[in-house]
Amino acid sequence: MNLLASLRYLSALDEYKHFGRAAQACHITQPALSNALRALEEEFGTAIVKRGRAFGGFTAEGERVLASAQRMLHERELLQQDLNSGAGKPQGTLTLGAVPTAVPVAARFAAMLQSRYPGILPVVRSMSSAALELGLENLSLDMGLGYTDRLARHSPRLRHVPQYTEHYFLVRKAGQAHSEQMQIGPKITWAEAARVPLCLLTREMYNRSIVDAAFLAAGASVKPAIETNSILTLALSVLVGEVCSVLPGALIGAVRGYRELEALPLVSPEVRTDIGFMVQGAGRTSRTLDAAMTMAQDAAWLRHAAAHTGLLAV
Repeated sequence: MNLLASLRYLSALDEYKHFGRAAQACHITQPALSNALRALEEEFGTAIVKRGRAFGGFTAEGERVLASAQRMLHERELLQQDLNSGAGKPQGTLTLGAVPTAVPVAARFAAMLQSRYPGILPVVRSMSSAALELGLENLSLDMGLGYTDRLARHSPRLRHVPQYTEHYFLVRKAGQAHSEQMQIGPKITWAEAARVPLCLLTREMYNRSIVDAAFLAAGASVKPAIETNSILTLALSVLVGEVCSVLPGALIGAVRGYRELEALPLVSPEVRTDIGFMVQGAGRTSRTLDAAMTMAQDAAWLRHAAAHTGLLAV
């Protein structure tokens, strides 16, 4: 039995919660994955996986094996990076999770990091806040980009590096398409925005709770015309439908090419949410994470992030 390979299969099963999808992600057949997990159970003399017609989770002993597997795989990656990396030339994978509204910034960060350090392979994943925090805790993520106020409440053991502050806009069709790009229009109150049909994120998304709280503070009650967990759907629904949407600056910066739309800064109340990178608060770091953390605090990068996420003044 290849112990590291079996532990990798176990970790994949935890990520995908499905035998077939875990096997596909590991580029093996489902029977091969199941056989490897049974061999792992024989090695440790205990049941690890709750089996039924579908994946039923892990046993109590399986959870302990999984936690050890994640640590061992993490240490293996750190060792490989140490062996492969030269001075100032980190080599290896950096897995970065981002909440959906911050994905455009995560994409910019990953591209600039890879340009600066060609030996780094960034893997960017769009995740809910809860999944992001869990991924950092169980070492399946190296970094996360998300809401630092939530971090302080739910995961105090993680530390963060401030990146930018979200501002919010109502996005609607412009009276006339601009010749170059989406324009930033006059301010509008949250109460006024509540009177138009809206496409909003679904309620399990943390950003939706921020938006709902702003409408509540404005004394408004909103029933969306469309709900989605896709940030692309927010913009396209406005572009081709008869709705408006509420988007933070990072998403506005990503869709500025839509000349037919305009973005109105939302006020009364003034809503500002802090976004930052999150990492494990303790433990040995990797070569790739050290390089990423250095860039995350670089003044040039922070200026770039601010220019594509803030008030976006013309």
